[in-house]
Formats: sequence, C-alpha cells, structure tokens
Amino acid sequence: QVQLVASGGGLVQAGGSLRLSCAASGRTSSTDTYIMGWFRQAPGNEREFVASIIWSVRNTYYADSVKDRFTISRDGAKGTVYLQMNSLKPDDAAVYYCGAKNSGSIYDTRPATYTYWGQGTQVTVSS
Repeated sequence: QVQLVASGGGLVQAGGSLRLSCAASGRTSSTDTYIMGWFRQAPGNEREFVASIIWSVRNTYYADSVKDRFTISRDGAKGTVYLQMNSLKPDDAAVYYCGAKNSGSIYDTRPATYTYWGQGTQVTVSS
C-alpha cells in the first residue's frame, strides 16, 4: 500500500511559479518501478493529465498544455515527486492531484489507470 500526500498549492499571480510536492510512503523496492503522475481538476471539468515520471529511470511525459512550462522530477532519498510550475496562467487554476500506478505505460494518461491518489492541493492563479 502506497500513501501519497500532496502539498505546495497556493495563490499566485499569472506569470508566477509554484512547486508542488507529493510525498510517497509505504514504498518498497518494487515501488521503484512505479509511474507517478500529476493531474488537475477544475470545477465542472474532468480530471486531466498534467505530467508523469517513471520512478526508477526518470523518463517523463507531459500534456501539451504544460510542456515547456512545467517540470516533473523526483527525489529518491526523500521519496517525493515534484511539479515545478512556471509561467502560470489562469487556465492552470485547479486542484492538483498526484497519483501512482505499478503497471502500464507512462503514456497512458487516463486517471482510471492510477491506483493510488493523494488528497489534492489547490492552485489559484490570479490574472
């Protein structure tokens, strides 16, 4: 069982930056093959994929809407995945969730393929 705790959200002006964190506990050597993902959900919208990373080899994948602005990374020693968000836009405002899965493809962005979820952290971007 993997537990995820997301943090780092807040209020930022358009053009600003935030870094989200997702701390993973309950990890074992088998979880080194996990795929970690960030998703977001705005009011009235479905949860949408933002970025993902393979824990062991650090391969990454991004939604087109955030490519070149957001960076996903992980710190193995801390068991934490980060999402550095730069050049934020009002459209980026949402509750951001981190997820984890132990099978499948980094390119499969469907939320239903992720097994474990954090509680979400709110990102608000003022124009």
